[in-house]
Amino acid sequence: MTDTKLPKVVVIGGGTGLSVLLRGLKTFPVDITAIVTVADDGGSSGRLRDEFDIPPPGDVRNVITALAEVEPLLEGLMQHRFKNGNGLSGHSLGNLMLAAMTDITGDFVQGVREMCRVLNVRGKVLPASNQSVVLHAEMRDGTFVKGESQIPKTNKTIKKVFLSPPGIKALPDSLEAIRNADLIVLGPGSLYTSILPNLLVPGIADEISHSNARKVYVCNVMTQQGETENYTASDHVQALIDHIDYKLIETIIVNKQVIPTYYAKRYAKEQAEVVQYDENRLKSFGFEVISDKIIQYDEKYVRHDAIKISSILLSLLEDKK
Repeated sequence: MTDTKLPKVVVIGGGTGLSVLLRGLKTFPVDITAIVTVADDGGSSGRLRDEFDIPPPGDVRNVITALAEVEPLLEGLMQHRFKNGNGLSGHSLGNLMLAAMTDITGDFVQGVREMCRVLNVRGKVLPASNQSVVLHAEMRDGTFVKGESQIPKTNKTIKKVFLSPPGIKALPDSLEAIRNADLIVLGPGSLYTSILPNLLVPGIADEISHSNARKVYVCNVMTQQGETENYTASDHVQALIDHIDYKLIETIIVNKQVIPTYYAKRYAKEQAEVVQYDENRLKSFGFEVISDKIIQYDEKYVRHDAIKISSILLSLLEDKK
């Protein structure tokens, strides 16, 4: 049972970045709600979305796995992806389980709730909407691209992204979580394909803007090919402002740590580099800027230091008090 006295933290995003942060955040005494994008249309998620007419389960699965308090073997089972098998190849078992639970309960959101209960999830996992949304991008050269998975492949500069179909509605539970939050965290995650698809669901950004919660954006530490090449930290913020007419954040957490040459060279092969902390322009927006060494490394990748960022976020809650 959730302790109502715990500070309520709502984290909004999708992809690997969100999952990394949640793994750290769940080790602290907070009441977590993760609001997750439903714009994915590639791979296993895209196939299940098309075949069963359900919201894509992939980002939700990753977040459930991150917040689940289960044996590592069961976590591995959720993330297991079949390499062979007629019809099974490419599917992750967790995606299939979410599709099955949706079929059993008759509703995607209810299916997610039941999966969270079965896997002893710490907190709540909510899709931004209970329907599939399609992400579109208008590029700087005037061309348009349809589909979240297709946008980064064009290697063109994104002007703006938007959603279809008309009449998309935010999940009421997601709006309520934002309304009751003490802290709202945007990111980390892919700017155009993980964070903005949530904020563009009608009602989400408006609810954030009216919330009395402390509002924080955790900036990515690396640029992303096909989305944010050559973006500085302030470019990330400018993109949020360009898409959402009103102020959504009060504080930005940005990395100021230089990465080792080994990782810099590895990312350069993917046309990615460290997001530069352009202090003067960033501070010109009027937000509180927290710059710190907030990254750690595994064998291949640079990741956010989830424990350190979680500690910073909790210190902001203390300041709010």
